[in-house]
Amino acid sequence: MSPLLWILVTPLLGGVGIALAGRQPNLREGVTLLTAGALLVQVWMLLPEVLAGARPEAVLFDVVPHVPLAFAVEPLGMIFAAVAGSLWIVNSVYSIGYMRGNKEHNQTRFYLCFAISLSAAMGIAFAGNLFTLFVFYEVLTLSTYPLVTHHGNAAAREGGRTYLGILISTSIALLLTAIVWTWVATGTTDFRPGGILAGAVQGPEVGLLLFLFMFGIGKAALMPIHRWLPAAMVAPTPVSALLHAVAVVKAGVFSVVKVIVYVFGIDLLAAEPSAEWLLYAAGASIIIASLIALQQDNLKRRLAYSTVSQLSYVTLAAAILAPLSVMGAALHIAAHALGKITLFFAAGSIYTAAHKTKVSELNGIGRRMPWTMAAFTIGALSMIGLPPTAGFLSKWYMLMGAYDRAAWFAIGVIMLSTLLNAAYFLPIVYAAFFRKEAPHGHADAHGHGHGHGKGHGHGHHDDHDHGEAPLPIVLALCTTAAGTVLLFFLADVPLSLARQLIGGAP
Repeated sequence: MSPLLWILVTPLLGGVGIALAGRQPNLREGVTLLTAGALLVQVWMLLPEVLAGARPEAVLFDVVPHVPLAFAVEPLGMIFAAVAGSLWIVNSVYSIGYMRGNKEHNQTRFYLCFAISLSAAMGIAFAGNLFTLFVFYEVLTLSTYPLVTHHGNAAAREGGRTYLGILISTSIALLLTAIVWTWVATGTTDFRPGGILAGAVQGPEVGLLLFLFMFGIGKAALMPIHRWLPAAMVAPTPVSALLHAVAVVKAGVFSVVKVIVYVFGIDLLAAEPSAEWLLYAAGASIIIASLIALQQDNLKRRLAYSTVSQLSYVTLAAAILAPLSVMGAALHIAAHALGKITLFFAAGSIYTAAHKTKVSELNGIGRRMPWTMAAFTIGALSMIGLPPTAGFLSKWYMLMGAYDRAAWFAIGVIMLSTLLNAAYFLPIVYAAFFRKEAPHGHADAHGHGHGHGKGHGHGHHDDHDHGEAPLPIVLALCTTAAGTVLLFFLADVPLSLARQLIGGAP
C-alpha cells in the first residue's frame, strides 16, 4: 500500500485500538500516543521527497467517470499535514492531563473522534482534486461534531447544532455547487499549478464562482459564516485547540489557499476585477472580529474571535495575489497553529488549576502559574506578530507582498489589526504578572466573582490553593510555546515549501 494511504489509515487503526482499550484508560491513552507518534513519523518521512521536488501520488478509484478519489502531496499540503501531524501528539499529551484533571466523561469517545478527525485532516491535506477534498471536508465536520457536543448539556447541544448546521449547509449549498460548476466548465477537478479555470470562466463568472468557493469553505470562518466558531467554544479545551489550531480551521484556510493557487490560479484572479471583493471581505473580517474580541471577558470567546480574525489574515494574504503574500499565507497556517494552540492550552490550564474562565479574574495569576502565563505571553506575541515568534515571519511576507502589489488597503488592515491584537492580548499579560490578586473570597476589581465554567461537573475548589495545572498540560503548552519561537529561527523548511508553492525551484 502507498505510504500516502498508510497515513490516512493509521489514525483509523488507532481509533479501533482506542475503542477496544476503552475500559483500560492507561492502555487507551497509550494507543492514542502510539498512533499519534506513528502518524508523525510517516508524515515527516515524506518531507525530504517533497522538498526535493517529488510529488507522491495515490489513486483509489473513479467515483464517477474522470472523478477519482485521488491523493497527491504538494508543498501546501505538506505544510498542513506536518502541522496537524506534529500537534496531534502534543494535543494528546495535553488531553490526558486535561480530561483526567477535570474528570471528564466519555473519554474513549473523545479519543476515538480525535483519531478519525486526524485521518480526515490528512485526507484534506493530501487531496489530489476538489472531489476528494470535499469528501474528507465533510468527514472532518461529522467526526468533530461529537467533540463539540462532548458535555451533552443544553449549551453543548445548541453549540453543536450551530456548528453542524452552518458547516454542512454552506459546504453542500455553496462548495459542492462550485465544484460541480468547475467540473462542467473544465472537465476536471484536479489541482494543478497555475490553476484549471483560465479560459473556462471569465468576467463576472469568476467573481461569482470565487464567492461560492470562499463562503462554501465555511471552516475558513470568513464573516458572516463565522458563527459556528464561537458557538463551538462549549467544547472542552483540547477540542477548542483541535478546532482552532490543528485541524478544522486550518482545513478551511488551507482549502482557501489551495483553491486560489491550484483551481483559479493567481494570474486569472489578478486579471479579473470581479474577484477584488475577496480582499475587502477578508479585511473587514479581520477588523470586525478583532473589535469583537476586544469586548469579550470570557477568555475562550476572546480567543475564538481572535481566531476568526487570524484566519482571515490567510485569506487576505492569498487575496493580495502576490507571490510573496501567498508565501505569507502558507507560513501563517503553521505560525497561527503553534501560537493559537498555545493560547488555548493556557486557557485550559488556567481553568483546570484555578477554575477561572474570565479575563477579569486573571489578576496576579502569573505568580501562581508562571509556566502557563509565560507560554500564553509567547502565543500572544506571535498573534500580534512580534519577533522572535513565528507570527512575525508570516506578517512580514504578507506586508512585502502587499507592498509589491501596492495593496494599500491590505497594508492598512494588517497595521490596524496588529494594534487591535496588542490591545486585546497585552492587558491579559500585564494583569497576570503586574496586578495584585484579588483578596481571598472577594470579587476582583471588575466586580466579578470567581466563575467556575458551565457544564464541567466540578464542585467549588479553593482558588487560592492552586499552583500549575497537572504536568502533562504544562509540558504540552511549554512544547508549543517553544515551537512558536523555534519556527522563527528554523523557518527554512516551511519557507522552501512556500517558495515551491508559488513556483519557485525546490
